[in-house]
Amino acid sequence: MCVPELPWVGMALMAQSQPVADPRYPRRMPRTIALVGIDGSGKTTQARTVAAELAAAGFPARYRQNAGGRHWFGRIAVLLGRTDAEDLLGRRGTLVVESVLRWFAIARTLLRRTVNREIAVMDRYAVCQFASLRAHGAHRSAERTARVAYHLFPHPDVMFFLAVDPEVAQDRIERRGYDTETMDYLRAADAAYRSLPEYPRFVVIDANGTPAQVTKAIRTELEALQS
Repeated sequence: MCVPELPWVGMALMAQSQPVADPRYPRRMPRTIALVGIDGSGKTTQARTVAAELAAAGFPARYRQNAGGRHWFGRIAVLLGRTDAEDLLGRRGTLVVESVLRWFAIARTLLRRTVNREIAVMDRYAVCQFASLRAHGAHRSAERTARVAYHLFPHPDVMFFLAVDPEVAQDRIERRGYDTETMDYLRAADAAYRSLPEYPRFVVIDANGTPAQVTKAIRTELEALQS
C-alpha cells in the first residue's frame, strides 16, 4: 500500500508502535504543543495547520483554542455602540474576564488531552495571559494572582513563540478585517512576552514569513525533538 507523503509521516511511523500512554511517548512527540505570541503573529493559523498535519501523519493530534474572549466581547461591544471590550467592561473588568475565561479554556483543553489521550496543539496558553496583563499595564498584584491560579497547569512540552515585527502583525490584523490593534499596544505586547520569566523556555520561531515558511520552521523544531 502506498504511504502518503506528508511532512511528518516519518515521525508518525516511529510513533505507531508507541501507545500514547507510554512513558517514552513525550520524548518522541510532545503531548502538549503551545503556540504563543502577539496578535497577528499567526498563532491560530499555525496551530490549526500543525494539528492537521500531525493528524494526517497518524498522530492523535487535535487543535485546541485557549482564548480569553477579548475579541468576542469586542464584537458585542460594537453591536452595543461601544468601541471595544474595554469600553464595554472597563480595563480591569476585561482583564478579569479574560483571565477567568482563559483559565477555563486551558483546563478544558488539558482535561480533553487526558481523557482522549491526544496531542494537544494549543492556540495560546497561560503565558499569553501574563503577557496581556503586562501589556495592558495591569498592577503587578494582578499578574501574581493570575500566576497563583494558573500554577495548577503544567508547562507545555514545547512552547513556540511566534516572533513577528509589530508592523507585520498590524498589517495582518488589518487585512483580516474584524478587529484592530494599535502599534503602541503591539509593541508593548511584544516587549511583555520577551520580559516574561518563561521566555528562555520558548522556542523562538521567525513568524515574519509566509504561513508555509513558518510551518516549515515549526516542523523542523519538532523533528529535532525526535533525535
